[in-house]
Amino acid sequence: MTDQDSPRRPKYQRIADELRTAIQSGEFAPGDRLPGENDLMATYGVARMTVRQALSVLRNEGLAEARKGAGVFVRAFRPLRRRGIPRLSGERWTHGHSIWSADVPDDRDLLVDRIEVTEGPAGARVAEALGLPPGAPVCVRSRRFVLDAEPVLLSVSYLPAALVRGTLIAEMDTGPGGTYARLTELGQRPVRFREEIRCRMPTADESQLLGLASGTPVVLIGRTAYTAPGVAVELNEMTLDSSAYVLEYEFGA
Repeated sequence: MTDQDSPRRPKYQRIADELRTAIQSGEFAPGDRLPGENDLMATYGVARMTVRQALSVLRNEGLAEARKGAGVFVRAFRPLRRRGIPRLSGERWTHGHSIWSADVPDDRDLLVDRIEVTEGPAGARVAEALGLPPGAPVCVRSRRFVLDAEPVLLSVSYLPAALVRGTLIAEMDTGPGGTYARLTELGQRPVRFREEIRCRMPTADESQLLGLASGTPVVLIGRTAYTAPGVAVELNEMTLDSSAYVLEYEFGA
């Protein structure tokens, strides 16, 4: 007997397991309505709360979505594959391509629907990452990325204000190739990157901005860009909807 079949496993999890298997096998296709609460209660002989817990599991996994007054449907959204290494290739931004374009197939639409550029004092974490004294002025670029009309990513970049003040990096539109192309023009080309990845539950603001279902965690990626002499020129802190992404890293042994 597998752990999944164990009678000790809570009933709502066993119901979620069966519905998940049905979704993954194609019995329920993207956009299909899942059985209603009354049908599931009758099928499994459980209370309404148990059924709601099972459906909540599927929503939190990004497999299903609730539509007010209509029921719960198989989510048609396709996860975005974030290719961690090729997206940072200098060949991209030096030829005018955004690093984000490496993640998005031609048949999908990724756009920035919110952007704010400000200047302010660096906190201790940002100052340490950029090798600046605490309180030193930094340029802060905050953006929200939307894929196929659904918010999937919050991104905040910090750069030394003394380096980028008066350049396109401090403007709403950084131009072809984005921030890294502009840094290259300033003689500060990034040649090395360091990323840290962790997961946690979202803050209330993150849940609202990303439209997250209750219980959905976020993936945090902190990337620091370095020049050849080892000078940190950007700290980018990203918050990803965990149900919207696959993180892919491919490299030689």
